[in-house]
Amino acid sequence: MSPAALATAFLLIVTLGYVAKCWLSPFGDCRKCAGMGHALKTNRKGHVKRGRDCRRCDATGKRIRVGRWIYNRAARTYRAGTR
Repeated sequence: MSPAALATAFLLIVTLGYVAKCWLSPFGDCRKCAGMGHALKTNRKGHVKRGRDCRRCDATGKRIRVGRWIYNRAARTYRAGTR
């Protein structure tokens, strides 16, 4: 198998895997708060306390995946154009 065909097959497998992941699980953990919904902070004694709510995910701890966001935007544009 040539290197170009091998690279193409690898990229196809990775792409289809990501599409399946976006279809089965459209939401992933928030990158800013690591899925907790809030930040952690320590007081002066060093004890860990709950910080402020995450603004990126609105304290849910979840975010929409990039691939699912692109699919939603394309579907919305298609529906708006075919009416």
